[in-house]
Amino acid sequence: MPTVPTLTGITSKMVDTPRLKMHVLFSGPEDGTPVLFLHGNASSATYWEEIMLKLPAGFRGIAPDLRGYGDTDDQLIDATRGMGDWIDDLFGLLDALKVEKTHAVGHSMGGTLVFGLVSAASARILSGTVVNPGSPYGFGGSKGLDGKPCYDDCAGSGGGVVNPNFPKLMAAGDRSSDDPQASPRVVMNSFYWKPPFVPAREEDLLSSLMTEKVGDQKYPGDFVPSGNWPNVAPGKFGPINALSPKYVGDSVDKFIAASPKPPMLWVRGDSDMIVSDNSFFDLGTLGKLGYVPGWPGEEVYPPQPMVGQTRSVLDQYTAQGGSYEEVVIADTGHTPYVEKPEEFMAALAKVLK
Repeated sequence: MPTVPTLTGITSKMVDTPRLKMHVLFSGPEDGTPVLFLHGNASSATYWEEIMLKLPAGFRGIAPDLRGYGDTDDQLIDATRGMGDWIDDLFGLLDALKVEKTHAVGHSMGGTLVFGLVSAASARILSGTVVNPGSPYGFGGSKGLDGKPCYDDCAGSGGGVVNPNFPKLMAAGDRSSDDPQASPRVVMNSFYWKPPFVPAREEDLLSSLMTEKVGDQKYPGDFVPSGNWPNVAPGKFGPINALSPKYVGDSVDKFIAASPKPPMLWVRGDSDMIVSDNSFFDLGTLGKLGYVPGWPGEEVYPPQPMVGQTRSVLDQYTAQGGSYEEVVIADTGHTPYVEKPEEFMAALAKVLK
């Protein structure tokens, strides 16, 4: 039985792959055109269930819990490979399911992973949909539309920048709203969607958030001291280090040069405070607002232009023969497919067809 109960019409299975045993949710006919759904950080495949049930006839939804999350085998993420562990896991899963080609849909961290899948093996991706994706240059510690690291050691990104109380409360299974800065419920309802929206499945989505594997080498991951502000740099384990510009930045050129070039859809909520050009989860923004002391200023460490970087990369992809559409969903936060599923599906259905 999965940790989080599933909706009627969703099947839960453990799948043996060459690398690890993965927990996967399925919808639709087994011989349908595959659509691979990738969740973000502090969540699991559960987040995609409603959308999987809304797929047009003839499509098969496949939503794995990524390494480090949900009910998939508890194995460490080698962050020095950037997205490499996840990408190898996912192609291993597709091989185990005998899926040659698939549409890929990813949210937040999962959106960054869609860029990675196209970089690694674009011939296997029929289309790529990124929903409020992290910047292709990684999360935190970079500046400018070309994603240049603020410092050589990428200080200000990785495991050391996570509020340590958040994973602590996750590990304790804390479902209260007692800590206004770090309670998982408060973080979810403040940032995953635009208040005052609260999803009907709030309790299941909170349970899903708390299935992430927590620990020094898991979430949030390790870090090393740095002489550069804010005095922490990425370590070598866990998802937040894996998404540091220290380890993922070099995949951007591979994405832009990918051949063939699947069509890309970029969907984002207009009120996202997690992935934006002034993200409340970015130390450049927090330093500028005076929440983190010692900020070295706009020249050295500006807010990361996450949306601008994504657009710049997709524009370069288009200039090299690819294509993308940007769809902005009004009055939604970081998870528009939960907040306005019909509008999201209208955009996704066009790409799938």
